[in-house]
Amino acid sequence: MTLKDKTYCVIMAGGIGSRFWPLSQTQTPKQFLDILGIGRTLIQQTFDRFLPICLPENFLIVTSEEYKDIVLAQLPQLKEEQILLEPARRNTAPCIAYANARIKKKNENALIVVTPADHYITQEELFRANITRGLEFVDSDDSLLTLGIKPHRPETGYGYIQIGHEVDNSFPNFRTVKTFTEKPNFELAKVFFDSGEFFWNSGIFIWSLTTIQKAFKNELNEVYELFEKSSDQLLTSNETEAIKDIYMSCPNISIDYGVMEKAKNVYVQTVDFGWSDLGTWTSLHEHTKKDESQNSILNGNVLLYDTSNSIVHMPNEKIVIIQGLNDYIVVESNNALLICPKSNEQQIKQFVADAKTEFGMK
Repeated sequence: MTLKDKTYCVIMAGGIGSRFWPLSQTQTPKQFLDILGIGRTLIQQTFDRFLPICLPENFLIVTSEEYKDIVLAQLPQLKEEQILLEPARRNTAPCIAYANARIKKKNENALIVVTPADHYITQEELFRANITRGLEFVDSDDSLLTLGIKPHRPETGYGYIQIGHEVDNSFPNFRTVKTFTEKPNFELAKVFFDSGEFFWNSGIFIWSLTTIQKAFKNELNEVYELFEKSSDQLLTSNETEAIKDIYMSCPNISIDYGVMEKAKNVYVQTVDFGWSDLGTWTSLHEHTKKDESQNSILNGNVLLYDTSNSIVHMPNEKIVIIQGLNDYIVVESNNALLICPKSNEQQIKQFVADAKTEFGMK
């Protein structure tokens, strides 16, 4: 069996992308939007990116029940059974455990790549070469591998991985992991950046099914046992009810906190292939066409005066004139308007929560 034959790609697509509000809302999260204006949504781009190294039948999309139809519409190459529907949001560990249980029914010797649905990659050939090398690494060793992105600036919006020593001369960019750190403040991010020892945590993982199952059993046994007990219900007419019962009992916990920070066999592949998680309007601004004042107008009939370093997305039917803004986000969608300094964009989640409370916004 070739590497491609036994490689499975798990795309996590259940988030609501609230930091991209108001363009990304509960009914249409950012992974299902053509946010870059290139004719393909983010989840479609992710599928396209992995297709050369993974057979179409070996893709699994883990998403919320409410997004089933939109996934099938955007990825018609997939069968309904390849869409794993979560009845509740429980973070990444249960999501991955569900995919593991399904893959085990198909191929106990599988290699797995886990990726979010909404990343942006500029150097896709290099990306695939790195992923293939990672698959070769986990195929020959009992390892949990994560991809660490070489940082280009102090960044407070990403988690960090501190690298240790080189693992093997034949895998020169593969290192042990010293520490995982959640999103730091700017001062700490600058220390990380200046040290050269810290890489951005991409949220992309590579491992064999055997290794990740063993890690769940050892480090997050509660979740492991829930799926093991109901494994005979998967791919039957009872699966939906079984998964509802499992998720009722599942803790809300990330794979990083539940497994990766505890396991002893965790490694990082240090890479630099033009990555962004497109988690914020500022990160999108970096990857879009700009005018001479570094403004990005993504949509709408917009005239800017004395305005710089800003990102604007407005409905096509509106004529919009903006004067005197620097480093701002201006976005209107679905009868909601956001005007916010880029420096405050980490507060957008709170803005959305407040709007839901105050105005009953969905």
